[in-house]
Amino acid sequence: MNVPESLRDVDRLDAVVRTIEYDDETVIAVDFGTSDDVTIDVVDSTTIVVVDGQHLEFELPEEARDVSVRNGVLTIEE
Repeated sequence: MNVPESLRDVDRLDAVVRTIEYDDETVIAVDFGTSDDVTIDVVDSTTIVVVDGQHLEFELPEEARDVSVRNGVLTIEE
């Protein structure tokens, strides 16, 4: 699973993007650091992320089965 293009440039938000590959799944993790104000909304295949008032939008990869946010970390699971 590839990192959606709009998430590749999140360093402007002091975020770190990692792709973690396990034997049976791939996880994309976007760590927004100390930001506790991260919200997501999924509409069809579009994910809208708001971080400290800044807006990101991306299409979920076709193989994604779950997207969530917890403790300032956005995860997309395959």
